Amino acid sequence: MDTKKLISEGYQLFASGDLKALLDRYVDDAELINPESDYLPISGSYRGKQEIAAYFVTLNEALQCLQLEPKTMVAEGDTVVVTGDSRWLARSTGIRYDNPFVHVFKVRDGKVVSQRAYFDTSKMEHALHPASTGQAAGQPLHH
Repeated sequence: MDTKKLISEGYQLFASGDLKALLDRYVDDAELINPESDYLPISGSYRGKQEIAAYFVTLNEALQCLQLEPKTMVAEGDTVVVTGDSRWLARSTGIRYDNPFVHVFKVRDGKVVSQRAYFDTSKMEHALHPASTGQAAGQPLHH
């Protein structure tokens, strides 16, 4: 399968909530890497389908994805880089925020070997923990 098509279809599966079909696109020992933060429930690295599944469950418990829109997708060899925009709702506070992202995928034999995410961690931290950051509860954050 074309690597860009594989990744593009993965975003559609995420949007539809089809975790099983999404995980089928990863190798058994795949790694998902997010920025490190002491304040985010989804920071750090996740290895293997079981940990990656737990990541997606934790993500969904903490945040509701309102929009995840890939804008640019560039494939070079076994690497696909995606830039895009996202909009989220922190379930515990009701705060909505926008957050641009970059995802870098490594693909082998038609499956994702690794996925590294880059996003503004402070926006998520503010939405999840407004009292500790000075953000007024219920106020949307925009970039």
